[in-house]
Amino acid sequence: MGILMKLDNFTGTEPKLLLEEYFAGNCKAWGVFEGLSGSIKRQFEVDICGKWNGEELILDEDFKFSDGTVDHRHWRIKKLDQDSYEGVTDGVIGTARGRVCGQAFQWQYRFRLRVGKRYINVKFNDWMFLQQDGVLINRASVKKFGIVVGRVWLFFKHK
Repeated sequence: MGILMKLDNFTGTEPKLLLEEYFAGNCKAWGVFEGLSGSIKRQFEVDICGKWNGEELILDEDFKFSDGTVDHRHWRIKKLDQDSYEGVTDGVIGTARGRVCGQAFQWQYRFRLRVGKRYINVKFNDWMFLQQDGVLINRASVKKFGIVVGRVWLFFKHK
């Protein structure tokens, strides 16, 4: 069993990640979904347009998958205090909740994931890490019944 990463371990790390600043404007992401065996099951690109209105971050995400399918998500993310956020979008069951500490952000939510022609409920545990050159690395574990069934890797860069 591995050691669990703790958000507080990133206290004071730089560059400091502020979601409302990083995602304001246009950015692009490239990602893969890694299955349980470690094989790459899907690849995708995401065009993201973000707007911060002083209270809420609005993110419009347009996904283009390597198999030709497309998807759109419209996030509404509220900043609750200096380091806490919560958000909603179609597919999220309830509310996503997250906290930032230094260069890192941890974000957790339950999601109704489309798999072929059906949907399954899974839990996402996202970790984002801002790098010095502005690249944001995102690693998410996807669990079903408490068991990791896959991982998502994303790399964000401003346009």
